[in-house]
This record gives sequence, structure tokens and C-alpha cells, in this order.
Amino acid sequence: MKVPLLDLKAQLAPIEREIKEAVLEVVDSTRYIMGPKVEELETRIAEYVGAARAVGVSSGTDALLVSLMALGVGSGDIVVTTPYSFFATAGVVARLGATAAFVDIDPDTYNISPAALEEWFERETTRVGQVKAIVPVHLYGQCADMDPILEIARRYGVPVVEDAAQAIGATYPSKSGVKKAGAMGTVGCFSFFPSKNLGCLGDGGMVATDDAALADKIVLLRNHGAQPKYYHSLVGGNFRLDAIQAAVLLVKLPHLDTWHAGRRANAAYYDRHLNVPGLKKPHVAYGPDSHIYNQYVLAVPDDRRDALRKHLDANAVGNEVYYPVPFHEQQCFAHLGYKTGDFPHSERAARRTIALPIYAELTDGMKDYVIEKIEAFYE
Repeated sequence: MKVPLLDLKAQLAPIEREIKEAVLEVVDSTRYIMGPKVEELETRIAEYVGAARAVGVSSGTDALLVSLMALGVGSGDIVVTTPYSFFATAGVVARLGATAAFVDIDPDTYNISPAALEEWFERETTRVGQVKAIVPVHLYGQCADMDPILEIARRYGVPVVEDAAQAIGATYPSKSGVKKAGAMGTVGCFSFFPSKNLGCLGDGGMVATDDAALADKIVLLRNHGAQPKYYHSLVGGNFRLDAIQAAVLLVKLPHLDTWHAGRRANAAYYDRHLNVPGLKKPHVAYGPDSHIYNQYVLAVPDDRRDALRKHLDANAVGNEVYYPVPFHEQQCFAHLGYKTGDFPHSERAARRTIALPIYAELTDGMKDYVIEKIEAFYE
């Protein structure tokens, strides 16, 4: 048996005709960039996540980038974030000439630790005035602990940019009621990369916010700061969302909660049937329906992660490591002055975690095969 890490063909099969019709409609319209499909998607995404506005952009990376641009992040500024995420989280900070300041993760959820964030602000008193944003990441499909993060941000007057690239539809039990990822901070940033729970046929992204003025500024920045055409009040970029991608996402969006439920059911199956002493399964912080399982990530004991990967590869079981090198150990961030040992929870996660197939279309037989091969490795 072969069990891929992700099978987009299995997701596509039931909706293939509808997607092709939606794409052809855009082709026939000759409205390929922006236009009514993008506007409709913006409305639907805003409604889905519970935000007042949503602005379609070219990728999840550009969602982060344009959000920081709209907040005025630039040279001499500091953005506080996690060292354990996809590269874009810190890469966009560097692209703007700002400095990324890292704080360690919670060892159970792999999300930024509110306690570590608090400690940073208490310790770095001379640098607090330079902080232009805090960027928590809702990693693997589970929200960061947002109430204390937002309280810290409020206390220091710092906007919060939620990196919700992996977490559209994830929920958090805030003090003011249950909220969805991307609708709690100043802005929320989403990715529609094909591997995401809601993925398009290429790159695409979205920024959600309740701040009308900020949304208007992002709309301006995504099109070179031009309004009207050829009249530029700001220096922006080409961050526009293609109409074909919006059309595909409009077909997929009504299925998203069903796909989330399928991933949750698969995660529950692994949780029940995968029994290896010392193997750490995903920690669900807020209840079974809060996590959307963009990834199902195990922590492997005794530094045997790479050997397990080779065993799974040899038995045609898809797997992946997200992310093997934390930001503070990346060569491109060496100038920040961090060293190995500064963020032990992030380093431990990078060395020991492995992701298993979790997509909604997995059969019980496929899951049993994955479990069998993992247990055989330890036997």
C-alpha cells in the first residue's frame, strides 16, 4: 500500500467538474486579475472568519508582507514572533528592513508562548519602544493562546498580526466568546497554497481585519499604491489575487468545514489506535472541534525521528518535517546574534517532530497501514 502525505486528486474528484466550469467561466469572462470573483471571495471569507473586511492578495507570504507594510513596519523597527514556523513569518520582517525578535514556543502546542512573550517585554525595556508588531502563528491548525497575547499587546500599544496561514476555521475560546483564527488581532493573514485545508490551484492569500482604514490601505498597497490608475500615493507592490484562484476557492469554501471534520476524525483515529510508549501525539488545547489539523504532528522520543522517516519512506508512507531548522539557527539570520540553546523548545520540536498523512479522504485501511508501520518500527 502507498499512503501519500497529501492526495489532492482525492479531494478534487467529487468537485472536479464544478471547478473546471468555474475556471472556464473566468477564462470566458477575460477578467483574469481582481474583478467580481475576487470581490465575492473577499465577502465570503470575511463572513466565514468573522471579520468586517477581507482583502484578497497573491499569497500567504504577501498577506503578511502587505499587513506589516500597512502598519508602517520598516528599518529600525522590531517585530516579535516565534522562531518555529514557515520561513515567511520572519522573512517578511527582514524584507522590510526591520528586525525579528524571537521568543520560544509552548512545548505542547508549538505555538508562541505567552509567558515567553511577557518575559521578553519585561526584559527588553530599552527596545520595547521599537516594537511595531507582534506576530503569533497558529501552527498546524491550532490557535495560539490569544487572550494573554492580546493583553500584552494592548498594554504596550502594539498591533497583533495573526499568521493564520495554516488555521482558517480554527477556533479559540476567548474571554469575549469563541473566535476564529485571523479575527482576533489587528489583522489576520491566510494562505491558500494548495496543501492548505482551503487551497487553490496555485498561490493565493487573504488579509482579514475589522479596521476599515487599514483594509483600505492594504487595498491600495496590493496594487502599487495606485488610486486611481497611474496615481501613486504610496509605494506598494503587485499583491493582487488572480480571478481564477478566487473562482476555485469559491467552489471549495462550502466544503471546508466537512474537510475539517474529516481531518478531525482521522486525528481521533490515530489518537485511539496509535499506541507507542513515549510517542507524543498532538496536544489539543481548546477542545476537539477547535483544531483543523492542517498537519498531524508527532514528537518522536530518543532522537529517532530521522530513522523513523527512513522506515516510513521505505514503506511508502508519506511524512514530512515541519520545520527542521528554527529561524535563529538559519544562516540568513546569523546577524541577529542568537545561538543554539537560546530557544530550547523550538529546537527540540525541530529535531523531533514528524507529520503524518491526515487529509480528509484517508480510509481506515490507509490509517491502519500508517499505524502498523510506525508500531513495527518500534517493535
